[in-house]
Amino acid sequence: MNGTIRVGNLFGIPFYIHPSWFLVLGLVTWSYSSGLAAQFPQLSAGLALVLGLMTALMLFASVVAHELGHSFVAIRQGIDVKSITLFIFGGLASLEKESKTPGEAFWVAIAGPLVSLLLCGIVTAIGVTTTASGPLAAILGVLASVNLALALFNLIPGLPLDGGNILKAIVWKITGNPYKGVTFASRVGQIFGWVAILSGVVPLLLFGNAGNFWNLLIGFFLLQNAGNSAQFARVQEKLTGLTAEDAVTNDSPIVSANLTLREFADERVISGQNWHRFLVTDDDGQLVGAIAVDNLRTIPTALWSETQVKEVMRPITESTTVQSDQPLLEVMQLLEQQKLSVLPVIRENGVLVGILEKAAIIQLLQGRTQPNPA
Repeated sequence: MNGTIRVGNLFGIPFYIHPSWFLVLGLVTWSYSSGLAAQFPQLSAGLALVLGLMTALMLFASVVAHELGHSFVAIRQGIDVKSITLFIFGGLASLEKESKTPGEAFWVAIAGPLVSLLLCGIVTAIGVTTTASGPLAAILGVLASVNLALALFNLIPGLPLDGGNILKAIVWKITGNPYKGVTFASRVGQIFGWVAILSGVVPLLLFGNAGNFWNLLIGFFLLQNAGNSAQFARVQEKLTGLTAEDAVTNDSPIVSANLTLREFADERVISGQNWHRFLVTDDDGQLVGAIAVDNLRTIPTALWSETQVKEVMRPITESTTVQSDQPLLEVMQLLEQQKLSVLPVIRENGVLVGILEKAAIIQLLQGRTQPNPA
């Protein structure tokens, strides 16, 4: 997963850590251990370092709890959680798909901030009821304030933050169109991204103060991810209503299982067709296998006239095909997930419709962006 390190499972959910997380862990540990040492001179350097590391780990545990909040609500809605990843800006729960309704999307989005607010309340209550003092009180205060900050920051109403997903759900509910919700929330996220960038650049240019450098990083993060969300929403909207059959390639590479290899070579290969792999159908038009041009080399040329395609073809498993009425958006996601460039398209009765190429989906999208002639 893009250089991330898998460290195990959390409640059955794959858990990853991005290498940048270790840098942040070290910086947070150093920062809090230095703060504790300055605030409590009686602490030894070693003990201050241990307490700083414990504080940093508890802070990241709070981030994980935040993401588990999203994950558990999504799982209750029947949505698979592919992974939870810790990285430089916090955490990310990767969901298999979107919620079916704006109400469900709202609860998935708000679950994380609610968990952070709950943790803030619990930690605060522990500090008050136990009358904690000294380094323990300082650590509890940090945990409470960071969880509060985590909740409030994520409630900023712009994608990719939780507040942006909440805004998306609200706009979706009002307009009835989930893609309008994504587009609107993405634009708001881009606005907040530019504000964060300016808050870092202006002090640097005017006063030479680089203290807001972190704002620059957050701004670029918001800007890039909000833009990606808007772009993906536009793609989703254009593919709405289209099925796999709509993107099937004309004159797909299909041959009959009863052809001899000589007929196959003459009609399909030597005739100038540029395909290197052909789908094979039986007399009823059902997909039974595939044959590649290279497979001809396994049979002596003298035997081509008496050897049929079905004797050389290789079977195709059902997992490598898609149904003709399957939404094209799902097919595109399947191509991306499995790193495929083509897929056979069949009807419910197994009859082959043709081949679907990733390039055909791209061309279809480009065609839908062309203005209609007057």
